[in-house]
Amino acid sequence: MAECGGSGSGSSGDSLDKSITLPPDEIFRNLENAKRFAIDIGGSLTKLAYYSTVQHKVARVRSFDHSDKFPFRPSPGKSTPASRLLVPPPRVSHLRRHQDSHGLQGRQKSSALLRVPRGCVSASSPPRGSAHTRVPHPHPQDTEQDHEPPYEISVQEEVTARLHFVKFENTYIEACLDFIKDHLVNTETKVIQATGGGAYKFKDLIEEKLQLKVDKEDVMTCLIKGCNFVLKNIPHEAFVYQKGSNPEFRFQTNHPSVFPYLLVSIGSGVSIVKVETEDRFEWIGGSSIGGGTFWGLGALLTKTKKFDELLHLASRGQHTNVDMLVQDIYGGAHQTLGLSGNLIASSFGKSATADTEFSKEDMAKSLLHMISNDIGQLACLYARLHCLDRVYFGGFFIRGHPVTMRTITYSINFFSKGEVQALFLRHEGYLGAIGAFLKGAEQDNPNQYSWEENYAGSSGLMSSSPELCPTQRPRSGTFDLLEMDRLERPLVNLPLLLDPSSYVPDTVDLTDDALARKYWLTCFEEALDGVVKRAVASQPGSVDAAERAEKFRQKYWNKLQTLRHQPFAYGTLTVRSLLDTREHCLNEFNFPDPYSKVKQKDNGVALKCFQRVIHSLDALGWEERQLALVKGLLAGNVFDWGAKAVSDVLESDPQFGFEEAKRKLQERPWLVDSYSKWLQRLKGPPHKCALIFADNSGVDVILGVFPFVRELLSRGTEVILACNSGPALNDVTYSESLIVAERIAAMDPVIRSALREGRLLLMQTGSSSPCLDLSRLDKGLAVLVRERGADLVVIEGMGRAVHTNYHAALRCESLKLAVIKNSWLAERLGGRLFSVIFKYEVPAE
Repeated sequence: MAECGGSGSGSSGDSLDKSITLPPDEIFRNLENAKRFAIDIGGSLTKLAYYSTVQHKVARVRSFDHSDKFPFRPSPGKSTPASRLLVPPPRVSHLRRHQDSHGLQGRQKSSALLRVPRGCVSASSPPRGSAHTRVPHPHPQDTEQDHEPPYEISVQEEVTARLHFVKFENTYIEACLDFIKDHLVNTETKVIQATGGGAYKFKDLIEEKLQLKVDKEDVMTCLIKGCNFVLKNIPHEAFVYQKGSNPEFRFQTNHPSVFPYLLVSIGSGVSIVKVETEDRFEWIGGSSIGGGTFWGLGALLTKTKKFDELLHLASRGQHTNVDMLVQDIYGGAHQTLGLSGNLIASSFGKSATADTEFSKEDMAKSLLHMISNDIGQLACLYARLHCLDRVYFGGFFIRGHPVTMRTITYSINFFSKGEVQALFLRHEGYLGAIGAFLKGAEQDNPNQYSWEENYAGSSGLMSSSPELCPTQRPRSGTFDLLEMDRLERPLVNLPLLLDPSSYVPDTVDLTDDALARKYWLTCFEEALDGVVKRAVASQPGSVDAAERAEKFRQKYWNKLQTLRHQPFAYGTLTVRSLLDTREHCLNEFNFPDPYSKVKQKDNGVALKCFQRVIHSLDALGWEERQLALVKGLLAGNVFDWGAKAVSDVLESDPQFGFEEAKRKLQERPWLVDSYSKWLQRLKGPPHKCALIFADNSGVDVILGVFPFVRELLSRGTEVILACNSGPALNDVTYSESLIVAERIAAMDPVIRSALREGRLLLMQTGSSSPCLDLSRLDKGLAVLVRERGADLVVIEGMGRAVHTNYHAALRCESLKLAVIKNSWLAERLGGRLFSVIFKYEVPAE
């Protein structure tokens, strides 16, 4: 984590700035609800960790009949697997009906999709003039009934857990402690866990200011615990540094098992630790030549006392003016030795014979190279000795500084011949504080949960360039933030991934693809007005909705500008991360589900059409029905309010419906067309169990997905239908799917019996994203997939099957289908707007 233009060490602690003005809403967020603290004080930086409870709005749905539970359970004769103990029978939210202060029960302009007299037509309706009978329109007397919502929505306060980490210079520790003391209200503990050398130095000050007993924790234990935590919970935590690339950060996919690895902590000296399991690690070596050596010798050579200034000097220096190179000794003969002439033969070698004065910049650069090369070689030797190929570097010496990372990386690659990988961490500065917090919270077993980085409240990885430092403020030093939200359910890999260690969810890396990055950042900027408008409209009874929406706009806009300059700020930049950041910012300002009313009405109208669509499908021959089902899936997927091309149509044409969506689709052959192969597979034996990831509410899930599910059930295939745990755009959520399934079951005996017999199971994914990461799925879903022996995975929608998982390799058959609803993306893929992706894949034997 780079310190952007900060004042550096301030390590003496003798002259503490007490007049600093802190922005509490940006730095020490939610401090009034803080429950537990930990602190890591190094030679120049303090890292504070605290846990708080966060209250925020959530949109809930429940049936109007207020049924106490989902009415369909497996019959007594059906065997109940162990997973039923882990995954209780689904329950429809049992909530009190009330008018929320944000007005989600209020009236809202109806969605264009819902005013569709032509919308309730068969998935297989032929063109005009066909001999087939067209499905009739809804009867006029049904018009009022069609606008009755299928369920009610309420907004409630929900309390969740959040971890906060704040990093600042030791210069400001007293002012920060004063601020914490003045704003602390509900802390549950009388102890603060402390680690780092400064835990001893500032012990009395901390106890005096906070009235908390300082409990000192072992530095190395805290570092290891912190490192394990970030590697398990932050997908793009680790990166390699590649000189000459743009950008130079290359983020790594987290390995399912992070162990074993080597941790090299470079503080004043160097500690090298072999980590074998969560609780088993061993200090195997180290060196007295580390960051303190660079700082001390640098101060003697340059008269510069501040660490960051020394690094800044080094970044402008030319080490070859000071160092003796191989070519300086051997001339052209170095080639006969198999050595590069640019290799350093002797650090500071030229200073013994040169008569000229060396610049501070050149000496600082030579010193940095000397120490970094030494550390890199030492780490490489220990890694080879213990047969390890992953080495993580951390400590205040790194601090995201490019010259340091480049030199260490070169050294590791050179001495290991590329067999050992030098890895750096986005949050390496927080490892000690995270570990100290985890030590103090062991009785609560925080490792039993999964955690997620909250992009709305985190600074991200900062550039070392002073002009690119958004958190730099006059008189307040450098403040750096990380927030982690506790998820309700643990997340694990989908058991059907072919190779979890090589799985990459995202199709395009915007960090690497400058053209795509420019397009998508502009696309999200241009869509911002519409999102703000939708957020305000979703809460018509709220007096401050417009004000909160403007704050959302400003925060998300700032995030987008940061990502323009620093696309690596939150790991690999993707369409998924841009969407997720937007959702985090919406939640930050209490817009939990801006599309809740749209989904409610869409679901209501689509349910009215379900029986007519099913009757029409059942009247078709088998082969004709299979194509009609697929076209219904694709046509349903058109109804995506997150796609501007679609929302423009829905808002401008109130008559646009299911049949119109089918006519928008590309004619076969599709852009990607494996349908013939899929049809041939359907002529064979049925699949044992299909796992289907649903996309949008309304027409998509009700008239597209459920008829497809029904056909699979009729073939004898069990189905697991997985929906988002939380809201994102107009995607169907798990709680909404329960009510939709209940309503469909009341109309259709196939769905009703499948639910009762446990052949159709509704599950949540553990996600609240429009995209899909198969390495972070609800554990209950993963257990059920394994127990039921799922042998087919169906992923629908542009976010889940194109932006993510297009290249995902599975151990079973898979079907990825979507309609391309973005002109730029369609053109890039070689198609046009509303081109069709139908990708059926069978794993190699």
